[in-house]
Amino acid sequence: MIASIFVNPKQFGPNEDFSKYPRTFESDSEKLQRAGVDSLFAPEPAEIYPDGFATYVDVDGLNERLEGRSRPGHFRGVSTVVMKLLQIVQPNFAYFGRKDAQQSRLITQMARDLNLDTEIVVCPPVREPDGLALSSRNIYLGEDERKAATVLYRALDAARSELAAGVRDALQLQAVLHRTLNAERHARVDYAEIVDAKSFESMNRVNKPCYVLLAVFIGKTRLIDNLYVEPKSSDSEELVFHF
Repeated sequence: MIASIFVNPKQFGPNEDFSKYPRTFESDSEKLQRAGVDSLFAPEPAEIYPDGFATYVDVDGLNERLEGRSRPGHFRGVSTVVMKLLQIVQPNFAYFGRKDAQQSRLITQMARDLNLDTEIVVCPPVREPDGLALSSRNIYLGEDERKAATVLYRALDAARSELAAGVRDALQLQAVLHRTLNAERHARVDYAEIVDAKSFESMNRVNKPCYVLLAVFIGKTRLIDNLYVEPKSSDSEELVFHF
């Protein structure tokens, strides 16, 4: 089993937090060792992007919406570095977290379109007991902001309750999301949308697999989270929810 640690400069915009992004190499290495990782690949940026580097990977359509709209160039950097890492390591399987739902969907598409031998495996988010999804950026949160950050999970759970009660109208669900998020004074919504799980295009009604997606600023810290929703079966009105 091989793990990589690499803070990728190509996926940060000019006004984003690349310079101060949490770098916890020693503690991360210890955790990976305890988890049974055999090798750690931790290249320097110059090794991945040597002088004169000029080749990038774009996944059209998926790279332009939501996170791509809010963070121009982000997915170009993500798809390029993932392609390079997969080509260097050539693993049988590569594991990505579903918290970054659009990213994992984009990488799955890239692997399919470019006939990569690596199988992309999407793993569920890991959450704190109060529902907050684990993220490197959680370290930025002050005490009050950390408490406020649970509003993302609470908003998703409010949408789940509406869906479980039979609501299928996306605008009605979005209103529930905004109402919950706007009630938290530390929160500022970037987007709160219901999207098709494959295309990531907006939906009018929940009638097939979809994501409830959130991007919210808690103070100055931007956090994302999602709820994956799918019909229990092809002929069922009952839904299954994945936090």
